[in-house]
Amino acid sequence: MLFPKQIPNWINGRKCRAKSGSWFQKLNPASGQPIAEAARSGKDDVCEAVEAAGKAQPAWADTPPVQRGMVLQKIVHGFQDEHRKIAQIVAIETGKSYKDAHAETAGAIALGMFYASEGQRLFGHTTTSAVANKYAMTIRQPVGVAGLIIAANTPIANVAWKIFPALICGNSVVLKAAEDTPATAWIVGEIAHAAGLPTGLLNIIQGYGEEAGAALVEHPDIDVISFTGSTAVGKYIQRAAAERLAKVSLELGGKNPLVVCDDADLDNAVKWVLLSAFSNAGQRCAAASRIIVFDQIYEKFKGLLLEGTKRLRVGPTDADDLGPVINEKQLDNMLTVVEGARENGATILTGGHRLTDPDHKNGFYMAPTLVEAADANDEISTKELFGPIACLYRVKDFNAALALANQSPYGLTACIHTKNIHRAIEFTQKVQAGVANVNAATFGSEPHMPFGGVKQSGNGWREPGPEALNVYSETKQVCINIDPEML
Repeated sequence: MLFPKQIPNWINGRKCRAKSGSWFQKLNPASGQPIAEAARSGKDDVCEAVEAAGKAQPAWADTPPVQRGMVLQKIVHGFQDEHRKIAQIVAIETGKSYKDAHAETAGAIALGMFYASEGQRLFGHTTTSAVANKYAMTIRQPVGVAGLIIAANTPIANVAWKIFPALICGNSVVLKAAEDTPATAWIVGEIAHAAGLPTGLLNIIQGYGEEAGAALVEHPDIDVISFTGSTAVGKYIQRAAAERLAKVSLELGGKNPLVVCDDADLDNAVKWVLLSAFSNAGQRCAAASRIIVFDQIYEKFKGLLLEGTKRLRVGPTDADDLGPVINEKQLDNMLTVVEGARENGATILTGGHRLTDPDHKNGFYMAPTLVEAADANDEISTKELFGPIACLYRVKDFNAALALANQSPYGLTACIHTKNIHRAIEFTQKVQAGVANVNAATFGSEPHMPFGGVKQSGNGWREPGPEALNVYSETKQVCINIDPEML
């Protein structure tokens, strides 16, 4: 059996039910069938987990970073040993293909290995002082107990993204698992326990955001919060944490633009738009949902993109290009927004509906959707939908494309397709985004590279990369005065 029919919490090294005794049901998004129940945790469970984390953290902080890295390396080796099993769990919970789940797990392993080795590079700085006989330096120290809240779109990658940098910096962790992927978080607890991670350092809470997540955010003993999810929830977290001046890292939504210029390689652009908009069923914060195309090549590009979109295969197998969205509520929300765009005058070029044929009727499948002539201020142009939906916009030139790209409350990722180096550089400098790519996709983070957004897409921090160490550690200035007469 891949995972238990009842998925518990991990608290202080023990698997345990929610104190209320309640469970919630997890459905397979590809079939709509129940696959497990997960502990429906609340405030009391969170309090127990935070207490355990608080007691375990000081000894971990006193452990040299190199030794912490060695422990994390054992967890990574556990990921490697269970690579196939993790991928099977991710595939079942998300509905994505095993192939994609396997690749995602490989990414989580690479990220874990990067942060395990950061134990050897947890650098401070030595510097100079204007005062004679005074030596100055900075050192990194842990923040304390880290409250981590993740999304379900790439569940094993999201877990790795947060727990490894938090732990290498000497913090203990309370992870609130995504309610749509409880088993992925569960197996991470199993692997960490088997690898010998000291008891109480990694606590995993199952449950709903408004119950378990809110209790974690509002707990007075949580010192740093890292959240990946919607902008609306991110704003709530920022307000709640502000009451006690807790440190908060927010990686939020996006309505990411991909610009296709009149000199672009159109076949290459089509390939990357299809991947950016529709891979992982569009469930990426970095997905391309606004495709901005120069007027001179608009019709030709639209035709090529439409052909490519219609060829996409939808389903949960390795032969398919994209799977279902994560739950029915999300699917219904997408359908409502697309219908609203149609009523406001937009044209649905393809898709725009739920797939109801015999192979798809029981799952949460949204047809790959292209929309044309939506107003730039319409809901479909300004709201993150987190699904396989992209809008086409026609512009006259580079300046108009850049202006439209920046006409968004979000600023996460962006991409331009052009053969003109001047356009490419100007775009990367002027686009309002935390990530800017050229002749590629709007997604594609790597373990050693910082990721995050501006405007409504984040609050300034960057994860992963070495920059994530700034989220999970505090910088302390250390000065030493010496007495020359003692030399």
